[in-house]
Amino acid sequence: MLQLSNSDGVLASLRKFMNRKSSSEYFWKLRNKAKTTKCKLLRYYYSYRYLMLMRRFNASVPLSAKIGEKPFFPHGLNGIFISQEAVIGKNCVIFQQVTIGSNTLKGHSKSGSPVLGDHVYIGAGAKIIGKVKIGANVRIGANAVVVKDIGDNCTVVMSSPRIIVHHEKKDNAFYGVSDSNARIAENPVNH
Repeated sequence: MLQLSNSDGVLASLRKFMNRKSSSEYFWKLRNKAKTTKCKLLRYYYSYRYLMLMRRFNASVPLSAKIGEKPFFPHGLNGIFISQEAVIGKNCVIFQQVTIGSNTLKGHSKSGSPVLGDHVYIGAGAKIIGKVKIGANVRIGANAVVVKDIGDNCTVVMSSPRIIVHHEKKDNAFYGVSDSNARIAENPVNH
């Protein structure tokens, strides 16, 4: 039988892993401390820890974004981007690689940031861009791109993919930069 000694730190690591909070809970806790702590030095400390959490998950959820009540990230904060001016309602579910981004083009009719209602479910890879309003209890499917307002109790999905038939065989091999330059030098007419 395998004997584990506490000096190895194995038991401490196992205990830490078993009591580990989800990244959603840790995100919410750090975010609230960074925004509400009265002591300026502690606020800087929690803001720094929050930034390190964002960097760790390659995410960007600024403290200035208005988030109603504890969102849930089923797959962690991986690749999530939320604009500084975005407004997110209560109890939203946000999957990995979601972008809730602003349109910053001057004079554009949808210039601004998204406003999401309560209980919105956003599938993996979905993009919500510009000054759009998403109603309450809306479901946004994986990889959907939303640039128009969506009413309450709706589901948004992508249409079926467009298939393009080619009449000649395509070269789908991957070539590195040096390989590409060599191919262009060999056959400059076709490039």
